[in-house]
Amino acid sequence: MFKLAHLSDPHLGPLPDPKLLQLFSKRILGYLNWRRNRSRIMGANYLEQLVEDMQAQAPDHIAVTGDLVNIALPIEIAGARTWLEEVGTPDLVSVVPGNHDAYVPGAIRKARQAWWPYMRGDGSPEVPADGKYPEANFPYIRRRDDIALIGVTTGRASAPWFATGRVGSKQSRRLRTILEDLGREGLFRVVMLHHPPFKHATRWHKRLSDASRVRAVVKRAGAELILHGHTHIDSFETIDGPAGPVPVIGVPSATSAPGGKKPPARYNLFNIEKTNEGWSCRWEEHGFTEPSEPVSLLETRDLTIPG
Repeated sequence: MFKLAHLSDPHLGPLPDPKLLQLFSKRILGYLNWRRNRSRIMGANYLEQLVEDMQAQAPDHIAVTGDLVNIALPIEIAGARTWLEEVGTPDLVSVVPGNHDAYVPGAIRKARQAWWPYMRGDGSPEVPADGKYPEANFPYIRRRDDIALIGVTTGRASAPWFATGRVGSKQSRRLRTILEDLGREGLFRVVMLHHPPFKHATRWHKRLSDASRVRAVVKRAGAELILHGHTHIDSFETIDGPAGPVPVIGVPSATSAPGGKKPPARYNLFNIEKTNEGWSCRWEEHGFTEPSEPVSLLETRDLTIPG
């Protein structure tokens, strides 16, 4: 059995004080939002407790689906790399970026370089010959036993008051080829992305602008499981696949405090096993219920996997 953990949207804080010049952009909106709202609902040590509990489950792999930072300051991006090293080694943890990681033009390039070991596909050198990490390429593939993790980026710099994402035609074509090839190998294909691809997932200004393109790829090529973040809620939806509905699962922010408007911090744990009939997958939700209570197992259910 393969144990896959999933957490998302840690929005690592506290937010460092930016230089005045750095605020002459969309960052001023994010900075004010942090001071007025996010600092109160994403404080305390909930993230630390959540990660400790997750690590105690001894997962075989950990998926982190974006929004590691808040306004993509260089010091935030460097701090997120340090946090990732505390979560696990690059071979244990896979990351895809979110819209906050691409908050302003140029930020996503820096994030993709700083976090490259955690977004390095199979076959890429662990340390480049020149000692400098390149930008990660997407989609990337990581094979772990009978599991294939496919990292897709939706993180794009967007206009003020927008939090949209986009996959793009080139990445979509590569995703289709990857999913078809891995399907022929008989692997359990887990697609990781930040923005949810199902219909009516978010408000218009926060949507995945080409979600229909992703749905078309999955309908044609198939997948066994799709994981996302972005919405800061626990969600279960499906989209069409060639062999039946494909589960699409989101998780609340990993730093969300109990008692707020959004569900408190959680992580998901998927116990995946190959059977004579195909695949079995038991989904466990672990998280907080009250400020004074520790992380607990909230719910367990068995997923129907297409094929």
